[in-house]
Amino acid sequence: MSKFEQISAHIWIMHAEHETDRPILAAIVGERRTLLMDAGNSPAHAGLFREALKRRGVKLPDLMVLTHWHWDHTFGMSAWGVPAIAHSGTVKTLRDLARYHWSDETMKTLVQQEMLSAATVKDMKEEYGVESERSIEIIEPDVQFEDRIRIDLGGISCEIQHVGGDHSEDSCYVYVREDKVLFLGDALGPSVYGGPRSYTSAGFLSLMDRLHEYEGVQIFVESHGVPVSRDAFLADIGEWEQLARLVALHGDDRERITEEMAVHLSVAELPETFAEAIGWFMVGVERGRTLGLRAAGGDGT
Repeated sequence: MSKFEQISAHIWIMHAEHETDRPILAAIVGERRTLLMDAGNSPAHAGLFREALKRRGVKLPDLMVLTHWHWDHTFGMSAWGVPAIAHSGTVKTLRDLARYHWSDETMKTLVQQEMLSAATVKDMKEEYGVESERSIEIIEPDVQFEDRIRIDLGGISCEIQHVGGDHSEDSCYVYVREDKVLFLGDALGPSVYGGPRSYTSAGFLSLMDRLHEYEGVQIFVESHGVPVSRDAFLADIGEWEQLARLVALHGDDRERITEEMAVHLSVAELPETFAEAIGWFMVGVERGRTLGLRAAGGDGT
């Protein structure tokens, strides 16, 4: 069952549900306008949030902003009927996806082309049902930006900044300055399309540099997690930042990275979470080497 919560003076959220990869949705309510952060992974998902807002007397969204193009954040757009704001990369990808008819065969082809993953298709089929009942309408956003945009809602403002990263090149942070809340979307996650999951140390550390610029944030929200306090978030993400720095220092020396990370955590054996993440970083190192060889005119072998 969906959990609805007010996390600050102006922000209401519906928590993530993992059965069909539903991310957090948020309503940021100003004196003049309500901004929806992300549209949901389907009209059904969007409808649950709309009804929750109505039951609590919260003013419904007048416009929405998208953190990135992935289906779970955007395929519910048709249910809202309000103008949408997104990075130009998000707009381009949704425009491309809008030409597809979402049959089982189409989904299979998109997996083969590495535009989607098998896990994504599984979640989409569970969310939308069998092919004969499936209706997916992709909407192209109305307003696009390149670097950042600020939205005045009346007494409260939202700043959307493009940050990129491995998860999706169009990823954005959404900062509600007056409430000291930063929505991170999925930006800090690994890539999920285009081949095996991967991280790059440069990509992750760039995201951390951007994150540290938000000195006033007291609540951090990742789309498939739960809102956490500043101290708790920085303590957790600091360990991941250290791992990225070790990869930047040692490259593909997995054994040395594992040993030094275990020392950093003061453990005899590295937890599985970090062992798995090192594997993602190793994929990123190999991809970077291959791209470097191609740029230099080599064959990548």
